[in-house]
Formats: sequence, structure tokens, C-alpha cells
Amino acid sequence: MRAVVSTVREARVTVDGEVVGRVTGRPLALLVLLGVGRDDAEDAWRTVSRKIAELRILPAADDAGAEGPRTAGAVDVGADVLLVSQFTLMGATAKGRRPSWAAAAPGPDAEPVVAAVAEDLRARGLHVETGRFGAAMDVESVNAGPFTVIVEA
Repeated sequence: MRAVVSTVREARVTVDGEVVGRVTGRPLALLVLLGVGRDDAEDAWRTVSRKIAELRILPAADDAGAEGPRTAGAVDVGADVLLVSQFTLMGATAKGRRPSWAAAAPGPDAEPVVAAVAEDLRARGLHVETGRFGAAMDVESVNAGPFTVIVEA
């Protein structure tokens, strides 16, 4: 399982011209692109969810705006999260010029895992918006920093 986590001032995902998920930072939010692997451990989603919620990549609530030191996790400051499934994160590019998607979990296996991550983040008290699984999505973001990390489990 692989997640790309970016701090954003705002982000939204659109499907067929309709905004299906949107977050705005106060001062920052998280945009999480999540890829589920075919060979992921059964509980890998728990580790990824915990890291998304607790990684100290946001300024503390008492710091001045989005430019403060990154000492807080999303749960510490109540950051909004936009969670977007993205099987292409599992692409292998070591050989040739065409990525292989063989490591990506099939949709019926991946969809409940993405839903479990969203529900776990909500259970931690975070406001979570999502994209639409399996849809062609347009994802827009105003990255802050930019500050992006990769989480793997």
C-alpha cells in the first residue's frame, strides 16, 4: 500500500464536471492519493491510516499560519483530508517505457480498503472527503510548501 500525502491550502476532486470532494485548510489540509497493492498485508490499511492521521507534517494550532514549524499531526489540529484512490501509484517502472500495473489490487479488492481508511480517519475525528472509486477524476490542489511525503506499509 502506498500513499502520497501533501499539505494543501485547498484541494478538490471533480467527476464529469461535478465536485465530489473538497477540502480547505485552516490553515492547511491534507490531500492523500492512495494506492492499494495486490500483495498488501491484510491490516496494512491500519498502518497507513494511522500515519496519515498522526504524521507530524502540519503546523501546530498555536503556530502562526501555514508557515509555522511542522510539529503536529492531522488529528492534533483537526485538519480536513481529501482521500483519492489512485491505483497508478502501484505502477512499476523499472523495466521498459510502459508502467506495469500488476502490483495494483483489483478494484473489488481495493475499494473496501480505501473505504476502510476513510472510515478509520473519520473515527479519529477527522473530516474526510473522497473521490469516486474507479471514476476518471480531475484532482486540483494548491499545495502548501510544497510539502509531500510518501507513506508505505
